[in-house]
Amino acid sequence: QVQLVESGGGLVQPGGSLSLSCVASGSIFSINAMGWYRQVPGKERDLVATIISGDSTKYADSVKGRFTISRGSAKNTVYLQMNSLKPEDTAVYYCNAIARGAYYWGQGTQVTVSS
Repeated sequence: QVQLVESGGGLVQPGGSLSLSCVASGSIFSINAMGWYRQVPGKERDLVATIISGDSTKYADSVKGRFTISRGSAKNTVYLQMNSLKPEDTAVYYCNAIARGAYYWGQGTQVTVSS
């Protein structure tokens, strides 16, 4: 079992920046990948960015060049630095971990981009 706790998020003006953090606990040595997804009401949860063991990263096209995913030195923490935020980035952001084929989720944190 893996538990995920997110922090960060909030309200920011268009063009601004926010940083999200996620700390994993439990069976952290079984984690193969960590990442961030986002969801708006009435739509599916979509991948934002993921980082795989070995630090290979993947981004949604809509955030490439603006968002950066990284892992802490202890490998049980993942960060998402979001720059040049747009109103369409508004969503609930969820931390994700994949361990032994199972998906684990954080509780979600709201990001609102509005003037």
